[in-house]
Amino acid sequence: MDQKSLLTPPVAERRPHSTTTHGITIVDDYAWLKDENWQDVLRDPSILNPEIRNYLEAENAYTESLLGHTAGLQKRLVKEMRGRIKEDDSSVPSKDGPYAYMRKFREGGQHELFGRMPREGGEAEIILDGDELAAAYEYFKFGGARHSPDHRLQAWSADTKGSEYFSIRVRDWATKKDLDDVVEDTDGGVVWNGDSSAFFYVKLDDNHRPLQVWRHRLGTKQSEDLLVYEEKDAGWFTHVHESSTGRYCVIAGGDHDTSEQRLIHLADPLAKPRLVAAREEGVQYSVNDRGDQLFILTNVDKAIDFKIMTTPLNATERANWRDLIPYREGVYVLDLELFSGHMVRLERANALPAVVIRDLASGEEHAIAFDEAAYSLDTLGTYEFETTNLRFSYSSMTTPSEIYDYDMAKRTRTLRKRLEIPSGHNPADYVTTRIMAKSHDGAEVPVSILHRRDLKRDGSAPLLLYGYGSYGMAMPASFSANRLSLVDRGFVYAIAHIRGGADKGWGWYLDGKRAKKTNTFVDFVASARALIAEKYTSEKRIVAQGGSAGGMLMGAVANSAGELFAGIVAEVPFVDVLNTMLDLSLPLTPPEWPEWGNPTESATDFKTILSYSPYDNIEAKQYPAILAMGGLTDPRVTYWEPAKWVARLRATMTGGGPVLLRTNMGAGHGGASGRFNRLDEVAIAYAFSLWAVGLAEAEG
Repeated sequence: MDQKSLLTPPVAERRPHSTTTHGITIVDDYAWLKDENWQDVLRDPSILNPEIRNYLEAENAYTESLLGHTAGLQKRLVKEMRGRIKEDDSSVPSKDGPYAYMRKFREGGQHELFGRMPREGGEAEIILDGDELAAAYEYFKFGGARHSPDHRLQAWSADTKGSEYFSIRVRDWATKKDLDDVVEDTDGGVVWNGDSSAFFYVKLDDNHRPLQVWRHRLGTKQSEDLLVYEEKDAGWFTHVHESSTGRYCVIAGGDHDTSEQRLIHLADPLAKPRLVAAREEGVQYSVNDRGDQLFILTNVDKAIDFKIMTTPLNATERANWRDLIPYREGVYVLDLELFSGHMVRLERANALPAVVIRDLASGEEHAIAFDEAAYSLDTLGTYEFETTNLRFSYSSMTTPSEIYDYDMAKRTRTLRKRLEIPSGHNPADYVTTRIMAKSHDGAEVPVSILHRRDLKRDGSAPLLLYGYGSYGMAMPASFSANRLSLVDRGFVYAIAHIRGGADKGWGWYLDGKRAKKTNTFVDFVASARALIAEKYTSEKRIVAQGGSAGGMLMGAVANSAGELFAGIVAEVPFVDVLNTMLDLSLPLTPPEWPEWGNPTESATDFKTILSYSPYDNIEAKQYPAILAMGGLTDPRVTYWEPAKWVARLRATMTGGGPVLLRTNMGAGHGGASGRFNRLDEVAIAYAFSLWAVGLAEAEG
């Protein structure tokens, strides 16, 4: 990339703002990019401070002009990726009572349609047309849709700003019209009561925190709703869902270390929520019901990777819990599903998942697993409790997603759907494999790899290395049709299963948080070096990519090992960690303290975060080319984080780059709404990646 040919980037004015915490003074030259009325901007982006808007738009124009020569490439990428999408795709219908409910897309449609058909098959009727609903908005995203127990009504929610404030409405299946009920400022979820006359929901406060559970009775105004439960700890998030039998509304609260649950019997929705077991710091649990028992997935008794316990439904206190599936070190129990005669648990060991089915009458168990070196496996849930049918999905980095129905009693498997790639895909043309990268302390980091079978492993190939590594979220080695646009151009695609995620169990997560957070970054760099050593690629042929907390990872490795990378794609990057964790007004700050530490109260936490926060550790040195992508109405990683990061990078770095900022002025954390519009953003990231390794110009 010839720096002389680049246009002059915008320059953000330096306006020093000093804060002193624990005797340490931090100067932030770009704090002014945070709009004083940012909460209002989430609801109405048009009121953004004009000076800030002008700067963000200037950055967008600079990025567009600099990547302008890739416009043709971006169009080809979008065409390729769209060609792999079955445009009139539909889900496998899920049975409930007299109907089977489903979702589908129309040819050319951006948004989902929700519908149902008779249980044993027939013509589908559509209740919600996402394309029709979205026509009135620049941004539109469904939050959820749930039919009532009597099948007469459909509750649905949508976000029309990208700020994740969802409005709930209720549609009549007979008339296909919405009732007058409108419930605003929710997280989008709904649990119906037993007689379909009311539903429970979670309301977000002015700081976007889900702390209150309300009950809305149909035919009334939201101002008349009944407050059912209020969480007093601003560091806890609260959500609602149905129990496995559908008898209870579960109020689930917690932070990243501790949890607590309450039950409301849906046949008696006015009853006071019943506490299962009082919160104990560091103890996490979730519950499901069957008969007169609760089944509990928990980490009590130092069960780091979780175990399953049971307790009588009328005596749920912690002292009554008894082991059903004892703790097994290194076997992480991710999830638990209950049916009338079976229990299903999703486990992961050494970054490979398995589904284990237990006959609850006999105690006999068997597992569903696959033979590929790296793959993704997940259970998909069901509306029905009295069934022997389990639905699960399987894919690998070479194998498109497959949906199976599995008879747990007969142990027979039926393929219900295989993801169709209209433009064609032959898995035999590709290879998926895995290597182990040794980190600084001897920890072995799994790295999942996808490449074309005809790849020459001589170190010359470009490689995209993806990472996340936070909140205990594992990165599945699943199929992505979009990636083929890079792989078919000679890229190797790799996923680093680094600490901070739970790819190798909950202990893998604990070893990459708070004081041990830097393990996440070192693991990623070790993964890059291992890929070089195995001749998959070489220095300056790697593009690193991560989003949100993975964007923080991108900022950290840019500071610590930028020389390895040709480019870095940081999507909605959480790079201003220290300032964010000091700002109590931000939606996620108190809930995030268990993850990162509380720098307000702890000098040790303050210094730890300061030591790695990407924004605070930018150095006067060369940096790789960087593309930062943000969203104006993002309540999770606010728009000013990437904006400030880019401004400080440009003002501090001594060479390299360029550093680009693209802010979606009409979307939030998830980027553009609509399945095809999202491809435009993917194409920008891919075009930048190809450009960074010198391949964009070859395509003209």
